[in-house]
Formats: sequence, C-alpha cells, structure tokens
Amino acid sequence: MAKPIVTIVGRQNVGKSTLLNRLAGRRISIVEDLPGTTRDRIMFDVDWQGREFTVIDTGGIETITKTSIARDVNDQIDEGIAAANLILFLVDARAGLLPDDIEIANRLRKTGRPVLVAANKAESNRVEAEALEFHRLGFGEPMAISAYHGRGVAELLEKIVSLLPEEKPEAADSREVIKVAIVGKPNVGKSTLLNVLIGEERVIVDDVPGTTRDAIDTQIDYEGRSLLLIDTAGIKRRGKIEAGVEKYSVIRSEEAIERADIALLVLDTSAPVAAQDTHVGGYIQQAVKGIIIVANKWDLTYSLDKAQYIKYIRGEFRFLPYAPVVFTSAKTGEGIKDVLPELIKVYQERMKRLSTSKVNDVIRQAVATHELPHKAGKRLKVLYATQADVNPPTFVFSVNEAKLVHFTYRRYLENKLRQAFGFSGTPIKLIFRSRAA
Repeated sequence: MAKPIVTIVGRQNVGKSTLLNRLAGRRISIVEDLPGTTRDRIMFDVDWQGREFTVIDTGGIETITKTSIARDVNDQIDEGIAAANLILFLVDARAGLLPDDIEIANRLRKTGRPVLVAANKAESNRVEAEALEFHRLGFGEPMAISAYHGRGVAELLEKIVSLLPEEKPEAADSREVIKVAIVGKPNVGKSTLLNVLIGEERVIVDDVPGTTRDAIDTQIDYEGRSLLLIDTAGIKRRGKIEAGVEKYSVIRSEEAIERADIALLVLDTSAPVAAQDTHVGGYIQQAVKGIIIVANKWDLTYSLDKAQYIKYIRGEFRFLPYAPVVFTSAKTGEGIKDVLPELIKVYQERMKRLSTSKVNDVIRQAVATHELPHKAGKRLKVLYATQADVNPPTFVFSVNEAKLVHFTYRRYLENKLRQAFGFSGTPIKLIFRSRAA
C-alpha cells in the first residue's frame, strides 16, 4: 500500500525531533537542546493500530535567512511540505504564540495542504489550557501534547490517522533492497555524491565540514534493482569527537554501516589519506560489510596517475586488499556512472553461494600445499569446509582443534578462497569448529 506522508514543521527548538523519536519508539533524529540541530529531512515509517504512514522531520523554519545553510534548510522544508499529505505544525505551548508562528502559519496556508496544530511541551494542565491561544492560527483546535513525556501523543496519532487520505493499493514489490551507506570523514563530498547519483537535491550540500548530521535514507531503482542509499555525517576518530550533536552524528554513521550491506568509503583525492579515513575503513571491515573505495574530487588531481594512486591506496588500506577503487568527481559527474554498476557487482559477490564439493576441492588443495600449523606436539587437521551463509560469505571449517589455527593460516585459507572464487569488495568470515578427527 502507498503510505501517506506526514511532515512535521515549526520554528526552531519546539521539539520536532523529540516528537519523531516518540512516534518511532526509538531515537531516530538527533535531539539536542540547541536551535537548528536538525537540518536535513529525516524520514521514518510509523504504524498506528494497523495504519502505516511516513513521518518526515524537518529543520526549524527561519523566517529570516541570513546564511546559505539556513536557506538550504528552508528549501528542504519546502520539499518536505510539497511531499506531505498532512502537515503537522508543531508549536511551543510554554512559549506561547509568537510572531514567527503566525508567519509560518501564513506560509503553510498558501500550500493548500491540510494542517494539524500540535502544541508541544504541555506538561501540565495549566500549560495545556494556555495552548488554546493557538486557535488564532486558523487551523482548528490545537492538540496539546508533551512529546518528551508522551502526554497526548496517542490522541495525536488518532487524529493524524483520521485526517490521512484513504490508502491506495500499489503493485507489490518483492525485490530485495540493497542497503548502501555512504561514509567517510567530514567534507569529502558524500552528500554531493548522493545528489548526483539520484539526480536531485535530496540532501543539503554545503562546503562547511559537518553539514550532514543525521543518516539520510533515499531509495532508488537501478536496472530493476532497489537500492537504499544512506548518506551519513562525517566520522571522526574517537579522540576527536565532541559531545552533543557531533557524538550522536558519529553514532548514526556507525549504525548506518551496521544496517548496510555495502559501504561507499569516500576519499578526498586532493588530500593525503588521513587517520580518519583508515579508521572508517577499519570500522567497515570489523562490521564485515562490503566496501567500495570512492576516490572523489579527482577533477582536482588530474596530475596524478590512477595506477599510482591505487598503489598508494593499497599501501594505506593494507587490511582492505579486496576493495575495488572507483574514481569520481561528484562535482563534474566524472566516473559517477561507474559507481552503481560496481555496487551491483559487490552485492552479487556477497550473495555468491558455493557448493560444499567446490569449497572442499579448493581447501584440500590448499591444505596439501602448505604446512599445517602445530603447537605442543599437536598438528592442525582440516576435516572439511562448507559455506554456511551469504551476505557476508561465511565458511565453516571442521578441524581437530580450533585453537591451533594461527591468524596467518586463516589469512592463507582466505586468500585461497578468493583466488578460486573472487569475492571482490567483500570480507569473508571463516569459522573454525573443533571436532574429533
């Protein structure tokens, strides 16, 4: 069924993100007691008593925009409003009716969209009674709620559902969704890359490092496949992370990697590989996710030779020898056409399933041509191996004593599997289980 869309709008710091998190039942948007914390549109599906709808959280509307970021935020809000079946206009009951609320109401009236007013931060009966002054906005009786405490939220959901349009059936789509996290240190061009890939200004792009704070999901179709692209905030080294918004941004980025199948690790080729870059690569490897290294901003480094740069990358990311490298310029569009086909290839490698006989043929030959590890008079015996799972490819080895498997021998077996079967762009898991010979 096609899900209707509810867009939350309002001025800064009225509790829009807190409300979204309350509706979702977990923290989706960053919440910080600072104006302007939310910048991009954050989406989440809500199910209330069997009725599903999508909620969009937006940045705070600024009636006077003095910066490029503020103008971009307002543009994002306009897009969220344009997509909405219902606008949830959130105001601050404690602060009362302010001139900015009236100006925003006039702006919303021009959209022709239905508007429901919710007066947030009504934690007491007195404040709830005072919220009636928002009648003056002209959108009917306001609903007094406390998103933080959950007061009145169930009644708000009932009202939202009653105002939504009837559901219309759509063709069932049983296709698998390939989840892709776009990650990297701040200001390497992740958001610009996403916008070029999808062909629209889906997220804010700005030259200020750290513009993207939340993880933004965008679903697209590519050659009959469904891709979920997740733009993320820049990940810094642990010691460089500041408290508050920046800390939660890093958490969101790491969560995005955890739920992705593949990560696009975006590098700025106009600068040397930094510790932050390898830190992100290490996190992707630890999460056992597919990876493509996107050498971005190549338009600024034409003097470099691609083969030499790949050699340089291999030296910096020795722990990711299987990661393909794609050269791009998100600004000029160079190389962008190569990104999605490479994604599909890596996903196919992650989903590759091999018969037990093929796996054992390779492992038997590997065992026969390399001395087996031994310790304290005991020598490792590899009885058989089988592929147990995909995404990531997982192989289980039955051995006489698992603790005899040295990491160098583990790496040797992995290399033999890669030589025989590929697995480009994805780590593979090797599990060793002891069994009596």
